[in-house]
Amino acid sequence: MNLRELLSPLANYQSVGDLDIEITGLSTDSRKVKPGHLFIALRGFQVDGHQFIDQAGANGAAAYLVEEEKGVPQTCIRVSDTKRALALLADQFYGHPTGKLKLIGVTGTNGKTTVTHLVEQILNDARHPAGIIGTIQMRMGDYSEEVKNTTPDALELQRMFSVMLEKGATHACIEVSSHALEMGRVWGCDFTTAIFTNLTQDHLDYHQTMDNYRHAKSLLFSQLGNTYHGKRKKFAILNQDDPTSAHYQKMTAAQVITYGIEHDADFRARDIKIEAGGTSFTLQAFNEQLTIHMKMIGKFSVYNVLAAAAACSMEGVPLQSIKESVEKMSGVPGRFEPVDGGQAFAVIVDYAHTPDSLENVLATAKEFTTGKLYCLIGCGGDRDRTKRPIMARIAREYSDYAVFTSDNPRTENPQSILNDMVQGMEDGENYECIIDRKQAIERCISLAENGDCVVIAGKGHETYQIIQDQVLEFDDREVASFAIRNRIK
Repeated sequence: MNLRELLSPLANYQSVGDLDIEITGLSTDSRKVKPGHLFIALRGFQVDGHQFIDQAGANGAAAYLVEEEKGVPQTCIRVSDTKRALALLADQFYGHPTGKLKLIGVTGTNGKTTVTHLVEQILNDARHPAGIIGTIQMRMGDYSEEVKNTTPDALELQRMFSVMLEKGATHACIEVSSHALEMGRVWGCDFTTAIFTNLTQDHLDYHQTMDNYRHAKSLLFSQLGNTYHGKRKKFAILNQDDPTSAHYQKMTAAQVITYGIEHDADFRARDIKIEAGGTSFTLQAFNEQLTIHMKMIGKFSVYNVLAAAAACSMEGVPLQSIKESVEKMSGVPGRFEPVDGGQAFAVIVDYAHTPDSLENVLATAKEFTTGKLYCLIGCGGDRDRTKRPIMARIAREYSDYAVFTSDNPRTENPQSILNDMVQGMEDGENYECIIDRKQAIERCISLAENGDCVVIAGKGHETYQIIQDQVLEFDDREVASFAIRNRIK
């Protein structure tokens, strides 16, 4: 794309050098710059992109977007805020992809991944080709990419949406984290639907207060816009059972569709029955009613299905089709995922890493466990310390025995994290601490007998463990499987 054309969305900039040159790509990482790229220097929390202009030049950058011109060679464009400019330029470079897609965003503390996967499945089954971006990966049909953040930055998002369009997508569903909203990663994304799952304590290391956390998530709903277009309707899908929804309803001009269990809602579940093999409930939506028998387990799974059903219904998918899609889904990797090695007790791996999600998972496991319930849980390092004793208390209250261990300790001392978790507890209570996560999993498996259940929580689908500056291979499911095989030899 011609550089002058690329810059056309910017209202104000100063330039030096030739603007009538061809730009073959955009990059914010000097290591990934290729000949013909526009290098965009971003100021981050730890790194300033302006420090890597020479490296970008050595790799063939044709032009530079900066906040200061000092020492910049060749064609240089200066703006007051490169992060805001990046969102505009990425959208321009990739041809405004979200204006051609129906974009569904899901935000909330828990359930984002499961809801996006449900929406993807339902839409694809209804012949609305849908892509997905989130914690696990970016996927469109048979094509997939790894993602570094739950919600990638503005440049990566627009590129991914462009790829989805090339591969035939009509819809896209993405997880939208509070960090992404606060940092402007979704600027330039034209959402048609925003879904709210729930709000409970998490990420206070970043947001500091629950009010700040609530506000960050509200940005998704306010950014739905303030206009009404007949061909591009906007919807806010809100959890009627979460009091935060009342705040988000005030934040949006979009049509509000509610879902819930405890309160009257547009999409409501009744007569919920939870068993070891799945969950059944009656879905009431507007003037329709039907019964769903799904393989996913738990009340929290019902909430996720209600959210996805409401969103897909607004896309014209009949309730019967939604029912059929939900009933054939076995679940999402690392979300209440069973590990079956032929043992006489249940082993469940789940991503639960917040107090609310852990409580939900353990309460669900307790409903079908005939013997003892064991819980393994750790807390991440360099993250919210205030939730550590809360997580430990919940583990002890809901399980017969808890094993506290390492999660991703990062730069913290693992023993210090465990000390935070067990502060105020007396020795000899129904728990023990084992720093090594592999040994902790093996310990839980060794304790379980017929009819018992072991919940391994915190990491779910993750295939690594971060210790200091090392990213080590580690998969709870594989470690548990190995321990089970050794146990039943």
